[in-house]
Amino acid sequence: MPELPEVEALAQHLRDHAVYRPVARVDVASMSVLKTFDPPVSALVGRVITGASRHGKFLSVDFEDRPDSPALHLITHLSRAGWMRWHEQASSAPPKPTGRGPLALRVHLDAVGGPGFDFTEAGTQKRLAVYLVRDAQEVPGIARLGPDALEVDRARFGELLEGHTERIKNLITDQRWIAGIGNAYSDEILHAARISPYAVSGRLDEQKVDALYEAMRTVVEDAVARSVGQGAASLKGEKRSGLRVHARTGLPCPVCGDTVREVSFADRSFQYCPTCQTGGKPLADRRLSRLVR
Repeated sequence: MPELPEVEALAQHLRDHAVYRPVARVDVASMSVLKTFDPPVSALVGRVITGASRHGKFLSVDFEDRPDSPALHLITHLSRAGWMRWHEQASSAPPKPTGRGPLALRVHLDAVGGPGFDFTEAGTQKRLAVYLVRDAQEVPGIARLGPDALEVDRARFGELLEGHTERIKNLITDQRWIAGIGNAYSDEILHAARISPYAVSGRLDEQKVDALYEAMRTVVEDAVARSVGQGAASLKGEKRSGLRVHARTGLPCPVCGDTVREVSFADRSFQYCPTCQTGGKPLADRRLSRLVR
């Protein structure tokens, strides 16, 4: 799943390539991807892109306002298998709206068949969501977001932890608590902070809270620095190359050399290092369906 660093890099890619370009046409290849109907996507035709921004893990393409119409925002949540792909040329033939292929929505810029970008989704579980709104707060997921992981300060971070009894792995990936962190970077943050994924959030002492906050800022900021400037096609590989424990089950921990372990549940999993995080003890694989959202 694209997380804060990748979404920020995609937004920067659009700022570098799409700003000041008008929309020539919008093709909807999967009707289920659109979660709004007013205004219709045809309202984008002729509008100029003025910017691209990020709300947690949501990507927003921002369009000019007009005397008779306010600014519009094309917002997507890429979910687990979604992606944004830039193209210099595309087919001018409208796709059939069957929703069977990876293409979900295509935006032609300057001229039909010219440059632009696609929202795509691999696999059969279609969860990618696209909204066309006048205000980003109209998107329910954005309205519920907690403070951004790169904007919250240490004092506020400590306040957010107080009174919580959830496992820290659960809380740090809850977008209502803090926005932008998902399964992969939460594994990296907890490893860097040397904290067990099963630690109870509200029971962390001040030293652990300090370590968690510093790890969050360092891991996310480093990932943003590596990602921004990368082409959209290379971002996934860049993300994998920077991971120390996530998706590295069975490999040696780069810090201590212990074997990275995994806890699996449903169609997800998380990874950790026993020596660095749990005093050398493997975690019990229990109550997993409630661990990560």
